[in-house]
Amino acid sequence: MVKASMAESSSQHPLEGYIERLTNSESLLPDTPENVVEVVGVLDAYGIILDHYSINLKYIANNQCLVFFPFFKYFNGEVTPQKWLRHMLHDRTYYEYAEYCMKAMLWHGDDALMPYLEGEEFKQLAEDAIQVRIKGNPGLQLLHKLFPEFMPEHLRQMVYYSALGQFWTIMAKIFNTLSARYRKGEITSIPQVTDHIRNGLVEDAATPIAYAPTIRGQACTLLPKEREFKFISETAVPYVLAIFFKGMPFLGTVSYNAQAFQISHDPNEFNYGALHADPLPVGGSGIPPTLLMQDMSRHVPDYLEAHYSEKGNRKGRDVRVKLAISFQRSMFCVTSAAIQGLAPNPFNTADPDQKAENLVYFRGWMDTMSKTRMQRVNRESLGIT
Repeated sequence: MVKASMAESSSQHPLEGYIERLTNSESLLPDTPENVVEVVGVLDAYGIILDHYSINLKYIANNQCLVFFPFFKYFNGEVTPQKWLRHMLHDRTYYEYAEYCMKAMLWHGDDALMPYLEGEEFKQLAEDAIQVRIKGNPGLQLLHKLFPEFMPEHLRQMVYYSALGQFWTIMAKIFNTLSARYRKGEITSIPQVTDHIRNGLVEDAATPIAYAPTIRGQACTLLPKEREFKFISETAVPYVLAIFFKGMPFLGTVSYNAQAFQISHDPNEFNYGALHADPLPVGGSGIPPTLLMQDMSRHVPDYLEAHYSEKGNRKGRDVRVKLAISFQRSMFCVTSAAIQGLAPNPFNTADPDQKAENLVYFRGWMDTMSKTRMQRVNRESLGIT
């Protein structure tokens, strides 16, 4: 099989240069001083926000499970008049973006968690949890009898709340340590950024993902530890596919006229993820990343703020668009690390058979990456129009 693959791969791939970058411990993003400061700076702010998002997602999963009117789910259990006023005045973290990502993962499904969530084992565990919740409540008992799929679907969503929260807890740690190393002068190039992220992903690859919310004082297992769900396979890979590549169309930017066929009927053909997105609509109504950019704008590190000031004379009024551009660049670094870390063999192996197998793997990824804004982003980052 490997020899056949070698014969089939004798011709050059259109993006062969990018494959060489990956196998040489480099990144899909060019190594320039501007890219370094923008990528590290935006991941510095992103790490802070991811920590906030992960705390809220796990709070909702653990404390709002089978709560059907969670009016204060964004308050993390701290409901005060002062916090409520700040919330109403939008002086807060926009956790809605975290939910957008969670719902995109749930909607697209995956080959990791979804088969389990649609299986008999989860069905029984969900029913056990539901019975704890509806015991002694005739109204909820009737609701469950009339709509038997309503509460199980709610619990599937809660699983994704928890899983994404656990995933982002680890990613926040990786990005926060990256920014700390940059401030110490240990990170000075894009390949070093990619190495740091890849090493973090590999180090935490086997971190278990489990979920057992407390319902009416009783722990109800929904993701058993015995199933040995892992960080990399059950959360990282589904997240990359759903959020980086597929995503969901943003309301108000694309026609939803079904007769116009402007949105594919096949979600697998969606190309609305972070690696495809045009950053210009950021700031418009109905654009979920606007919420993320607003959150990150509150935590822009001093060195990135100084860099943005040198680039333009708009005095920060376009900071959200600049953050969106930097954020997309950073996601190509994260994707580089993920592709390298998931290679079937060491990505920089010298073994001919392993190199041939990796080549088939990398070329498959390049077929996917060719449809993103990768080449355009790289040209822009090098000042090429």
